[in-house]
Amino acid sequence: MPTIVVDVMPKAELLDPQGKAVTGAFARLGVDAFSGVRIGKRFELTVEGEVSDEVLAEASRVAAEVLSNSVIEDVVGIEVVE
Repeated sequence: MPTIVVDVMPKAELLDPQGKAVTGAFARLGVDAFSGVRIGKRFELTVEGEVSDEVLAEASRVAAEVLSNSVIEDVVGIEVVE
């Protein structure tokens, strides 16, 4: 069964407190290869049957209206994984 993967991230101009906490933890653990962390959400939508243009359009609509909060988040990716 195909799966549609939707990735949602906090808007770039907003603070990401979870990412900041992970960045601080990295520093305390001696991990210095990364200068920042941003944490988002990944949704996997299982599709019964074929992924048509209509199904992708519905996934896009649901991503914008239900899976993300457009005030503080952006839908950054929608892809089909077989």
